[in-house]
Amino acid sequence: MTSYSNAGGSLGDPRDGLGQGGAEGGSRDGASPGQSAGSSAEAFAGPGAASPPDPADQRLSNYGFDLPDAAIAQRPVEPRHDARLLMVQPQQGAQHRRVWDLAEALQPGDLLVVNDTRVLQARLAARRASGGAVEVLVLEPQGGGRWCCLAKPAKKLRPGDWLTVEAPGQQPLALQVQAIDSATGGRIVQFPAECTDAAALEPLLLRYGAIPLPPYIHQHNASDSERYQTRYAAQPGAVAAPTAGLHLSDELLAELEARGVELARVTLHVGLGTFRPVETEDLRQLQLHSEWVEVTPTLVAAVAACRARGGRVIAVGTTSVRSLEAVAALHGGQLAPHRGPVNLVIQPGYRFAVVQGLLTNFHLPKSSLLLLVSALIGRKRLLDLYGEAISEGYRFFSYGDAMWIDPAAVLPSARPPN
Repeated sequence: MTSYSNAGGSLGDPRDGLGQGGAEGGSRDGASPGQSAGSSAEAFAGPGAASPPDPADQRLSNYGFDLPDAAIAQRPVEPRHDARLLMVQPQQGAQHRRVWDLAEALQPGDLLVVNDTRVLQARLAARRASGGAVEVLVLEPQGGGRWCCLAKPAKKLRPGDWLTVEAPGQQPLALQVQAIDSATGGRIVQFPAECTDAAALEPLLLRYGAIPLPPYIHQHNASDSERYQTRYAAQPGAVAAPTAGLHLSDELLAELEARGVELARVTLHVGLGTFRPVETEDLRQLQLHSEWVEVTPTLVAAVAACRARGGRVIAVGTTSVRSLEAVAALHGGQLAPHRGPVNLVIQPGYRFAVVQGLLTNFHLPKSSLLLLVSALIGRKRLLDLYGEAISEGYRFFSYGDAMWIDPAAVLPSARPPN
């Protein structure tokens, strides 16, 4: 039995795909005005506010639980839709089904909002001039082909050092460390000058890199390059998968469409904040890393049309929740087109502006993801359900099973206004 306390921080720890900070926003310099409707003094005031939470909900230590090592999924279920699904009931209790049964839980006219980010093969194996091995995880562009990277062991890398990256069938690639990034402890590494963004860098990473699986997954397989992507992944830029979406197979997506359930896409690139554990005991002071989001006019129109026909807006994964809610928070509670960084902490006491239901995975203890799901159904109930899932043999984290939160199961105080 291992007590996970938002464990990680090691190289390439895209915990739950959903990640920490990056996946739930908190900038290096603190929250920008109007962008942190869930942090510090703004936690329960203004747009996004519901009612003051139980004081116990504001303490990080109250979000811990023990998880057997055997409960951490090492390989995904095949087919994707055959993973187990804990269906949260409107009153008490839960049903134990399969992800395929989501088709019965959804209704004609509902709208599924999915995150179409694509995971980069961002993990590079390199050698220093001395011959020592080093791993590099490519995170964020800094301009001119320079990228912020995490490195292991980072203390061995100094500005001016050269790294050689090798891959079968490829010419060795020389990269130079330019600087130390004090905010992250990472390194600024010079790539070819034309690698200015994720789309430009991706061809190089496809030749030299590997999918950055979380460190708690020990059974790597050649199929991970496909299996750790959603079936609708399109926009390159993430270093962790939006893992709830890994359960949606082509067959299930076709079945949902046939039943009159619509699909809309948002883009959130899970990045740097993934590697930052939550360490703030007083959650009223919680600040998380900002993350890049795109909400298109097409998505805004799809949400408006769903509401007009009496359908329900269902988020697939916490990244979709954060995208919709953070952008709405920037516009007085109304969803609007947006392309750029956002920052929002969602925890108990938050009133949702857009999202009515959620398909999600099982998350790390003391994580910002656990706070977000607690905001929907309450901390105590969520932890009770996690205990039930553990006793029933559910599989946790990125390649694990899923939970369905029906809109009727959401706390009345957290539901979007009519």
